[in-house]
Amino acid sequence: MTSELTEITAVGDDDTGIIAEITSFLFERGINIEDLDQAVREGTFRMTMHVDTSDMVTTQTKVREDLKELGDDNGVDIRVRFPENNETQSIAVLVTKESHCLEALLEAWDDGELDANIDVVIGNHDTLEPLAAEYGIPFHDIGDEKGTPDEDQLLDLLDEYSIDLLALARYIRILSPEVVFRYDSRIINVHPSLLPAFPGASAYMQAIEGGVRIAGVTAHYVTTDLDQGPIITQRAFNVPDDTTEAELQERGQPLEAEALIEAIKLHLNDEITVHRGRTRLREPNQTNAQLGAPKAMDRQNPSSPTDGLDDVFASAEDTLADADD
Repeated sequence: MTSELTEITAVGDDDTGIIAEITSFLFERGINIEDLDQAVREGTFRMTMHVDTSDMVTTQTKVREDLKELGDDNGVDIRVRFPENNETQSIAVLVTKESHCLEALLEAWDDGELDANIDVVIGNHDTLEPLAAEYGIPFHDIGDEKGTPDEDQLLDLLDEYSIDLLALARYIRILSPEVVFRYDSRIINVHPSLLPAFPGASAYMQAIEGGVRIAGVTAHYVTTDLDQGPIITQRAFNVPDDTTEAELQERGQPLEAEALIEAIKLHLNDEITVHRGRTRLREPNQTNAQLGAPKAMDRQNPSSPTDGLDDVFASAEDTLADADD
């Protein structure tokens, strides 16, 4: 949707009537609904609206206050995101303890490679706070002693910084539907395997135990299904005999950072679209993006033999026809 529209999200227990109440509320204030999408997952209701507030007969502050009160009355958390005047998108980077993806992202941002600002780094540990401080980026630790994040605090921070995109730079936590629903198609994660193979934890060890010869990494959009969101970019590498998990990490981590940055650039530049769960380049002939393996790999693949059964059967039929004549 266009950035000129206001986004309203409602997340909470699945209950009837809430959509009607919100739409009536908007109509009474001269707010026009341009797009509405809703879903229910594991008992959690999500509705996302994009509305035109240019002719509304109230203020932004009043809309937020009144919708919050309406949501509280119905057990639903309603948040409003008005269009920003700035043209540059805002990124929040979520981290745990691994530094390689965050460091690469901060370097790319500092070098002007990203058409966006990294406005905040949020962790469930404070391990990477010094790295964020090197680049003058605010850091917030939302985790307890065990690293369990306070997602209410996370959502408040995302609102405070008016975040457009969440980049999970090895954020080793599963985001709840309450977060994922609010940022549909605006959360990018990097996973250390060639998804859909080896989802979940310890993917490099899963690759070793699976006996694969080629492993890799995947940057993808986050959905409520673990590691099953639309794939954006992938990178692959060979798995040596008798390798260790640490050795695979050493091979894979630079590619994790590369795939994540490539995916973020594609998203920020609006170069990709998602159709039936598969990402596609909008203008494939006008980009140098590397979604998968390098093109040089195509030249290494043999071009034959292939089945060619139609030609075989047609030739056989012609031979039989000649014999009958």
